[in-house]
Amino acid sequence: MSTVLTNEIIQKRLVEKFGDAITNMEEPYGMFSFEVPKDLNLKVMQFLYDEPDLNFRFLTDVCAVHYPDQKGRELAVVYHLHNMVDNIRIRMKIFTDINEPDVFTATSLYQSANWQERETYDFYGVNFLGHPNLKRILNVDEMDYFPMRKEYPLEDRARLDKDDEMFGRGGSVV
Repeated sequence: MSTVLTNEIIQKRLVEKFGDAITNMEEPYGMFSFEVPKDLNLKVMQFLYDEPDLNFRFLTDVCAVHYPDQKGRELAVVYHLHNMVDNIRIRMKIFTDINEPDVFTATSLYQSANWQERETYDFYGVNFLGHPNLKRILNVDEMDYFPMRKEYPLEDRARLDKDDEMFGRGGSVV
């Protein structure tokens, strides 16, 4: 009889293998989430992929988040992995300095990482080292910034030609 895979078992196996390199473990909405140092991203994913009792062989998503107030940890790269046999999903996060956004590519392990990493590069500027064709795919090549970073104001508050009431923000400005 096989053991049912649980978040506790996944956590135990990761800590046994990687020790205190696995941090910020939590279970928001029942999904096991954790953080690893960026230089271990491939080793941890390879372990999760190779171990027959873990079996995380599908990369659902790679995305990024910009935290401008976290000095030295401004960019988070978030991986959603799926064990399709036991139907369990987990979230792995790594953080990097926005001035050194180099992260090892996962394309050798997951083919789906190819497009997802290109999109993450295009919008956040994460440089996936070893990626076979890292280039912009949705924005123009001439663009010299990354539009999903929180580096620009969302709107011009000085505009007089918009009606805030149309956007559910109370009184109008004329």
